[in-house]
Amino acid sequence: MVQGQLAKKILILSANPIGTDRLRLDQEVREIREALQKARNRDNFELLIETAVRTKDIQQIMLYNRPQIVHFSGHGAGNQGLIFEDIAGRAKPITTEALATLFGLCANYVECVVLNACYSVVQAKGIANHIGYVVAMRQEVGDEAAIEYSRGFYSAIASGEPYDMAHEYGRSAIQIEDLGEEMTPIIKKKIWINC
Repeated sequence: MVQGQLAKKILILSANPIGTDRLRLDQEVREIREALQKARNRDNFELLIETAVRTKDIQQIMLYNRPQIVHFSGHGAGNQGLIFEDIAGRAKPITTEALATLFGLCANYVECVVLNACYSVVQAKGIANHIGYVVAMRQEVGDEAAIEYSRGFYSAIASGEPYDMAHEYGRSAIQIEDLGEEMTPIIKKKIWINC
């Protein structure tokens, strides 16, 4: 890292509420951590992890951490939103509109959002109105494929690849493991309008 340059923050937000299918979120975090540790530019990144994230926590977490990359691991519910937890640990969605508004408020520091959740394209479209790069899953994604995508994506990021190329590395990681889901992750890019 160049002296005086701050490490890029990667914030992982995860939620697996009571009554939802169990996901291997700890395994995904471990793979991301190992991918970053093995990369040549590892000192350029700081990994921050927030688990069992409740809807009431998300604004404070974003304000406190001010991350450049936000990674959500959990359940998606298509048009209903992304599934976080309520105060009792039960499923509570945050709508696409609410997520887009939040990321609009964070657009001066967030560069990329990864929605590693089934059926999260709707949210990606809303968030991409404010954030440069947003990864989402176009349909249901298996645990193994979700984990492989994350490993490939963050290996590439920590090796100096840009977000769109890191996305291709994530898809390639799924393909290398012959999981048949390499077309599930997509990337949306913000359309920049000259003013």
